[in-house]
Amino acid sequence: MFSNWLQLRRRRHQISPDSPKWPRHFSCSSFKDIQNLLHEDDSSPKPYSLQGQIIHQPRSPRIHGCISNASFLPPMPTPTLFSTVDIPSADHRGVVLYYTSLRIIRKTFEECKSVRSILHTFRIKMDERDLSMDSKFQDELQTIFGTKKVLLPKVFIGGRYIGGVKEIKQLQENDELRMLIGALPPSDKIFDEICDLCRGWRFVMCVRCNGSHKIFLAKYGFTNCTTCNVQGLIRCVSCFPMHRRRNLESSGRVKCMN
Repeated sequence: MFSNWLQLRRRRHQISPDSPKWPRHFSCSSFKDIQNLLHEDDSSPKPYSLQGQIIHQPRSPRIHGCISNASFLPPMPTPTLFSTVDIPSADHRGVVLYYTSLRIIRKTFEECKSVRSILHTFRIKMDERDLSMDSKFQDELQTIFGTKKVLLPKVFIGGRYIGGVKEIKQLQENDELRMLIGALPPSDKIFDEICDLCRGWRFVMCVRCNGSHKIFLAKYGFTNCTTCNVQGLIRCVSCFPMHRRRNLESSGRVKCMN
């Protein structure tokens, strides 16, 4: 009996005080409880992760039809040198120049200035379209070339695409530019001198809205002016060939009616 008591004392000393105290109902004679715990961990929900998954978002039939139709649209053909181009609201009997008067990019500004000076030496009828004065000209270039990245300047003579600063200088050196311009019909004297109305800016302030691009209508209140651009400017009727020709035609019709 004494030996049993000593063995019990030794067992108590061997158990460290930091050892966890298991509940009395836990039985170590079987691993059934451990297996149940493992099964419960496997069946527990896993955290949601988007990695490696594809989310299919529903698409409306209208958007799906637009995407499917757009994939079959032919690409916009880029005009080549000396190819015929349909320029919006342009007189194809003369010269059309797309340029910019902004000095933000000095290289572009100098090239536009150089081409403009070369064309002015011929004293011809020229439709100058400054992209800094009207954003509509930028949209026209994007429509013609089928891209948003269009380098300036761009020159069109007689309804044909001639090129930029490199092509104009090369044609000028070979004396071919004079031959191209010489084939055009002669211009009036009004196009040979600096315009007294716009002083060479090719734009004047809109007299309908006084340059504010806003007009007041009794029925709708204040609304955008439909005569000018967003900057409150209109093309100079003395410099712009199409506007001038339309005015002459309309005045001729009035005289015939009288």
